[in-house]
Amino acid sequence: MHKFTLLLLFLTSIFMDAQVIYEPFHSSKLGETREIKIQLPRNYNPEDKTEYPLVIVLDGDYLFEPFAGNIDYQSYWGEMPKCVVVGINQSKSREKDLFYDKEIYFPAHEGASFFEFIGMELIPYIESKYNVSKFRIVAGHDLSANFINYYLFKDNPIFRAFILFSPDLAPEMTLRVQERLSTLTTDTFYYLATADNDISSLKAPIVSHNSQLGALSNPKLHYRFDDFKDADHYSLVGLGIPKALNDIFSLYKPINKQEYTDKVLTYEEGPYKYLEKKYDDIKFFYGFEKKVVENDMKAVAAAAEKKDDLESFKSLSKLARKEFPESMISAYYMGLYYEKDNNLKKALQYYQSGLLLTASDYISKDDLLDKIYAIKEQK
Repeated sequence: MHKFTLLLLFLTSIFMDAQVIYEPFHSSKLGETREIKIQLPRNYNPEDKTEYPLVIVLDGDYLFEPFAGNIDYQSYWGEMPKCVVVGINQSKSREKDLFYDKEIYFPAHEGASFFEFIGMELIPYIESKYNVSKFRIVAGHDLSANFINYYLFKDNPIFRAFILFSPDLAPEMTLRVQERLSTLTTDTFYYLATADNDISSLKAPIVSHNSQLGALSNPKLHYRFDDFKDADHYSLVGLGIPKALNDIFSLYKPINKQEYTDKVLTYEEGPYKYLEKKYDDIKFFYGFEKKVVENDMKAVAAAAEKKDDLESFKSLSKLARKEFPESMISAYYMGLYYEKDNNLKKALQYYQSGLLLTASDYISKDDLLDKIYAIKEQK
C-alpha cells in the first residue's frame, strides 16, 4: 500500500474522532439555503473560554475533509492550535458563487452576494455559536482560490491567512494583489501552490503571480510558494495543506533543535526570558494565548543548565506550579535550582516532595529518585 494511501487512512481515522456537524444554513444574502460542515476541536467545551482560530474552506464538498483531517492531526501533536473548521458546499452553485464581472474583474451579481454571505452572515453566525478567535484562515482551489483574493481588498481584511491552490486568476489579479500586499500593515500569510503537472492554462499565470509576489519586501507579508513535483491539479492539494498550515503556525510550534540552538541559547536576557517572549509573541501575533507546553520548559531547562543560569530554574518552577499544579515538574526544577546552588538539604526536600505528585511527560518518579540517591551519596 502506498505511503500516501496510508496517510489518508490515518487522517480519516483521526478525522472521524473529531466532532463534525453537518447543517443547512439559510442565507438572506443568497436567498437560499446552503449546506455547511463544521468540525469542532476534540473535547470542545462551549463553557471553556479558550478561543480557536477559524478556518473557512471554500469548495467544502471536497476540500473540507482533507483540511479537517490535517488540522486535527497536527493539533493532536501540538504542532498547531486546535481550530474550528467550516466548509461551504458549492458543487451545485460554484459558477454563480464565484462569478466576477468580465469588465472590472470584481465579484458581481451572485458572486457579490456570495462574497457578502461569508463576511456578513456565515462568520458572524459561527462567532455567535462557537468560541473562535479573530485569527481567520480562508482556503480555495482554482476558481475559489482566485475568489478569496477579493477579501484582501477590504480596508480591514477579515482574514489573516490565505491559502490558494492552483488559482484560476482573474485578469489584473496579480497587479492588484501585488499592490495590496505591498501596503499591508497587519501580519498576513499568503500561501500559493501549483505543480509540474498542473493545468497548463493555469500554471503560467501562477508562476508569473509568484515572481511578482516573491519580489515584495513588506515585513508584514509572510509569503510562501510551492511548485510540487510529480503532482497534478488535484494531488497538489494533499501536499499543500500541511505545508501551508506548517508555515502559518511556525511561531506556534514547540521549540525544536534549531530554535534551541539559534534562539534559546543565544538570547541575551537568558533562556527563561526567551520563553516569556515566545509566548507573548504568540499571543500578539495570533490574538490568542497558548498554554505553556512541557517540551518548551524542558528546552529552557537544558539551556539554563548549559549556561549555568540558576534563576531560570527558579522561574521555571514557579511557572510549572501555576500551569501544572498537580505535577512533579515544579518540585523537580526547584530541586535543580537548590542543587546547582549547592544547597543540597533544600534540593533533597524538593525532590522528595515531588514523589507525592503526578509524573509528567519528561519527569518521572525514577528521575526524582536518581536525584535523591545521588544527593544522599554526597552526604
